[in-house]
Amino acid sequence: MVAGLLAQMAAVMIITARQQSVTVDETVYVGTAAMYLRDHTLTYNYEHPPLTKLAMAAGLSFADIHTDPAFQGDQWTLGRQVLYERGNDAQHLLLLARLPMIGLTLLFGLVVFLFGRDLAGPYGGLVALALYTFSPDVITFGSLGGVDMPTVGFLLTTLWLLWNARGRPYLCLPFAGIALGAALASKMSALPALPIAALLVMLSVWHAGKARRLGRARPVALLGAGAGAAAGVLVIAFGVVWVTYLIVDPHLRWTTPPDLPVIGGFTGQVIDWLPLPESYRDGMRFQFGLEDDSYSAYVFGHRYPEGVWFYMPAALLIKEPLGMLALWLIGAVAMLANRRVRAAAPYVLVPTLALLGVAMTNARSYGVRYVLFVPVILAVAAAAVAIYRNRWVRGVAALLVLAVVVSSVRTFPYYLPYSNEAFGGTSQTYRQLSDSNVDWGQDLQRLSGYLDEKYPGRRVWLLYRGRGVPKYYGIRQANPLKSPVDQVHGVIAVSATCLLSLCRPAGVDGAVAQPAMDELLRTSRQVGDVGHSIFIFERP
Repeated sequence: MVAGLLAQMAAVMIITARQQSVTVDETVYVGTAAMYLRDHTLTYNYEHPPLTKLAMAAGLSFADIHTDPAFQGDQWTLGRQVLYERGNDAQHLLLLARLPMIGLTLLFGLVVFLFGRDLAGPYGGLVALALYTFSPDVITFGSLGGVDMPTVGFLLTTLWLLWNARGRPYLCLPFAGIALGAALASKMSALPALPIAALLVMLSVWHAGKARRLGRARPVALLGAGAGAAAGVLVIAFGVVWVTYLIVDPHLRWTTPPDLPVIGGFTGQVIDWLPLPESYRDGMRFQFGLEDDSYSAYVFGHRYPEGVWFYMPAALLIKEPLGMLALWLIGAVAMLANRRVRAAAPYVLVPTLALLGVAMTNARSYGVRYVLFVPVILAVAAAAVAIYRNRWVRGVAALLVLAVVVSSVRTFPYYLPYSNEAFGGTSQTYRQLSDSNVDWGQDLQRLSGYLDEKYPGRRVWLLYRGRGVPKYYGIRQANPLKSPVDQVHGVIAVSATCLLSLCRPAGVDGAVAQPAMDELLRTSRQVGDVGHSIFIFERP
């Protein structure tokens, strides 16, 4: 059953990876990975650590990538050039970059199963794995060349190893340090996990010492041993980060960008004190600088001029299958109520709540991917339902798992814009959320196929929100906002994001473009959509 669940997950992720064009952030990651292979430089995308891009580079190493040796430009221009302007096969490069991420996602699935089995036996492990392998968000971000899923997977592995360290500290704690370091080397959002991991190390050492009845000065000795073990785990984690940077550039050549934000106060001092590469710490300054800006948020069909505290919980409520939400709640209650698995709560529930609290303070309300750890870790919490031997409880749990499976299968292969049935399903997600929750530029290749089938040879008016190049996919297009409204007739394709907020082209006044957009939509008839992220209209 484990093999079957992982096999179906691998199949749908590969299909999804082959069908989707480049998403916004992948543009940067693929270009950066190509530069890792060619120049061993840390210059590009320094705001994210290199580990996941090294994994993408491993996939890209099987291609003969043509690049401009004299390239001078930013990371966005670099990605566009590597994918679309140097004669490379963009979809082939994307697949090669995505395959290592798919492999990691499947391996993390084994961790989910083993963690659930450790808590509640084989049945619990299967419940956890089923939720993981049919999670639309896990499938979405596990099949893309991005930094979100690997970071979450390494954090989950850290928690599983720390749980097992209660019985085998000398074996598990070094590997926990490696996993924690891999998370830190994947994305800087893993930094809040450092104090959580340190406390859990001390808890595991305390439990192991109590179980083995070591020494007579119990509290002082165990606290000292726990503090020492925590320091050792952090040293190993920081060492992993250094190794990833040295793999990219053994000489660690780095020049601080001139426009880097200055972070003062206590936060700036902490950044300076961290024993991490200078480029990593500059990446932290870049990220903190972004947090000082103001960003709008779109949730429940309403746009807020600034981020709202409830965005992340609301996005989870909309984006997760209803059966999964129910099993999280039942599993969490079972974990707290039953002595047999209560000891796992600090390793499962507490980190989830703590990291969710940190994410809720994030100024950028861009998508549920910022809290991807919730469906992954709480899949393990759901395994706790298996501790009840009552056939009615197990029957209800099985029905809820089946509901998750049905909801996930129904959205195939459009996992990125998924939302549950309570909010209208996948086709209506754009009415509730925006950005990487529904429209991340992923359907340009699908649009090309749709137009070839429905409107062969015709030019289309296109408002596209993404980093793909329409011409590369054979799409003959023009921007409708660059022409007078009375000259725009025929097929109009509009990204979901452009329906919610004006995608104004450069050089066009917003005061002119918005009325023109409103008039185009008012006088057009919707005739279809592509992937539930690009909507097709006809205007006579």
